[in-house]
Amino acid sequence: MKNKKRKALSAVEYIWLLIVVIAVWQIASNLGLLNPLTLPSPAMILNTFISLIKKGTLQKNLLISSRRVLTGYAIAAASAIVLGILMGLSTHFKRMTDLIIQILKPIPPISWIPLVILWFGIGEKGKVFLIFIGCFFTILVNVVDGIRRIDVKLIELSNSMVIPKLKYVFKVVIPYAAPNIFTGLRVGLGQSWMCVVAAELVASSTGLGYMIMYARQFGQTDVVIVGMLMIGIIGKVMDSILMLIEKRVIRWK
Repeated sequence: MKNKKRKALSAVEYIWLLIVVIAVWQIASNLGLLNPLTLPSPAMILNTFISLIKKGTLQKNLLISSRRVLTGYAIAAASAIVLGILMGLSTHFKRMTDLIIQILKPIPPISWIPLVILWFGIGEKGKVFLIFIGCFFTILVNVVDGIRRIDVKLIELSNSMVIPKLKYVFKVVIPYAAPNIFTGLRVGLGQSWMCVVAAELVASSTGLGYMIMYARQFGQTDVVIVGMLMIGIIGKVMDSILMLIEKRVIRWK
């Protein structure tokens, strides 16, 4: 019984600010302090959410955006981890690749949109590329940093035991750098959602970004907010899944 009360209290503590904000927001709307055209009430947003669900519009756009995010993110994560390990283990390779990475890294993903349209058109490949470029460097930097933090004594011990290179990577390098790798993966996941929305705002006829832009053109603020909230919610769900995986993989953290 005490455990149930403790869990309930923890849940309330976790979402109390959200509950307060929604309550104040609804009260202000009921008192006529907020313009429903610019900031609809929570009740109106909930009704719009249910309506979009019934029509199937929200699910369709959510699935399309999620597929784009997961595709670009998976390619970025795999390539960043491989390249990061090579850069972390080889000083020469890092020196060869460092300049071009340092030049490309600060460029905002949205700046790539004109080139992406020229290279890939307005199809799926361009959107996947934007997601890839948006989260690749964040993951890469964290992987390299994690490898660079490996204890020198651990490296010397591995060398003295003449451990095969591949075994050294999987048994020493990746486990030691795992906390940094997961940090990069989590931050990169959030950035991938920013990139897909930016891509869909500019050149798309589907997805949550397109739904938001289309609703804005017709002054449908409630639909805009529903789209934004869905991005936040699905992003949080994906991040929580990644956290659970991290806890299982890095049991010592």
